[in-house]
Amino acid sequence: MFKNFIWLSSFLFCSPFAIGQISEVGFGIGGLTYTGDLQRGYNFTHNRPAATIFFRSNINPEISLRSSITFGKLKDSDENPFDPLAVQRQASFNVAIFEGSLVFEYHFLDFKKNPYLRFSPYIFGGFGIFGFTGEGERTAEFSNIQLAIPFGAGIKYILNPICVIALEFGPRLTFFDYIDNISEGNPSFKNFQHGNKNDNDKYYYLGLTLSYSFYKIPCPYPTN
Repeated sequence: MFKNFIWLSSFLFCSPFAIGQISEVGFGIGGLTYTGDLQRGYNFTHNRPAATIFFRSNINPEISLRSSITFGKLKDSDENPFDPLAVQRQASFNVAIFEGSLVFEYHFLDFKKNPYLRFSPYIFGGFGIFGFTGEGERTAEFSNIQLAIPFGAGIKYILNPICVIALEFGPRLTFFDYIDNISEGNPSFKNFQHGNKNDNDKYYYLGLTLSYSFYKIPCPYPTN
């Protein structure tokens, strides 16, 4: 099921290697949560464990290109219903999710060259793909691999010349309404199993990352 996802993720992850004079590799830990027919608004307490690995090419002091692979869990239910439909529905879902993404980062401060500045806020945006799998009978036919638009903001801090930590929050817009296995139902009768077909599901990553820099140091001597 994830054959195409793995191929596309590998392409995203390897594509920036030829770009930039300073490259970074890193990893991060955090949490994933979602909004959709079972959870209307972002709720930090619904986060489930997640992790990410990434490669970053610093094109210039302001702009970087980052490819990432993120994986974790998404889980929610009607345990705390927010309306009468949810009381009757009592639905739930529990899936494992995998994401490959390619995003541009923009840093507001030149924190890597200014000796008096060790941090910078940043924003990012790009595109990605995600795949998911879980238990339960499908309520409709759909592909388990979908497109997403990752974007968000964070802040980076230099620990030393080669290590940077960052705290980041990033929503993922999707074009898909079945992460929670609930979408449009038959409005001619009240089976209470349907949701809002015009409100696609979204998921969110909140995490802390650590990166290691590889500097390209020019040779001071002739090479001929």
